[in-house]
Amino acid sequence: MNGAKTVFNSVRKFSTLAVLFAILISGALSLTSAGESLGWQVGFALLALTLGIPHGAIDHLVALPTTTKPKWFLLIFIYVAVSIMTVIAILHWNKLGFQLVLIMSALHFGFGDAAFIAEKDRLNLKSRMTFKTQTMFAISSGTIPVFIPLLKGSTARALREINPLLISWAANVSSQIRFLVGFFFVATLILLLKEKRTQEIIDLVLLAGLAIIAPPLVAFAVYFGFWHAMRHTSRLTLILPKAIKEAERNNVKGSFIAVVIPGLPALLGAVFVALAIALIDGKNIDVSYLWYLLVLVWALTVPHMIVTSKIDQKALA
Repeated sequence: MNGAKTVFNSVRKFSTLAVLFAILISGALSLTSAGESLGWQVGFALLALTLGIPHGAIDHLVALPTTTKPKWFLLIFIYVAVSIMTVIAILHWNKLGFQLVLIMSALHFGFGDAAFIAEKDRLNLKSRMTFKTQTMFAISSGTIPVFIPLLKGSTARALREINPLLISWAANVSSQIRFLVGFFFVATLILLLKEKRTQEIIDLVLLAGLAIIAPPLVAFAVYFGFWHAMRHTSRLTLILPKAIKEAERNNVKGSFIAVVIPGLPALLGAVFVALAIALIDGKNIDVSYLWYLLVLVWALTVPHMIVTSKIDQKALA
């Protein structure tokens, strides 16, 4: 139990520092001409997105921890099939597919983060947030990193390079989305203040700072790779047998690595597939590769969200 607690506490500290670092770097670069360059933004986004891919690669172990190989293969087949259909849908219906994925991602990220906090509280023998506060926190921590970066003025330039069809994704409702995200943010802060949840207040403020200060590509990629993926991976150390054993031996690093290693083949596969499609596309390789990697990440989020919803509900119950 102490080992698992250390894993959660260490990951929370790491994700917090990573986002703070990204805010400081983005803020500093924004004061120079380099801040407007898409070069460093694309490079940073590719790195962070790549690091975030393995966290969902052992979903078959999460969904069916003890079962026969035929059932595993069936699950993997369905998982891959759903991902492929999602990729096709996004590439064919760029705007509508993008909008649907954004909504699903916001829900998945938000409730996943709330589940991480709930499990961390349990390990630290700390009282949980009330249901209302927990729900509001989930909505805010999901909508801030997903919607705010995409509603910034600078986003149009980035989307024009990646996929011009997405520029008008919010159509005429951008101001309403900003209002709703801001409303939930303020309301959640008030509830957190009442319950004296200082760390969660810091979390929301940092997520808002990242979304507002960092360029949109950097903001989403840093959140996905260094915040969501890391926190979800720490939760998997409570499920995977090898990770549990390492945690019981107080081997924090070993416990975390035991979850990461099984996901590396999926990482290599995603990187190769995105690169292959980008090469076939034949356009600006850096930007097109980022677009196709984003499409793969979004596509994998759909079955990943379905599989992990069960452990999210269990943690939040």
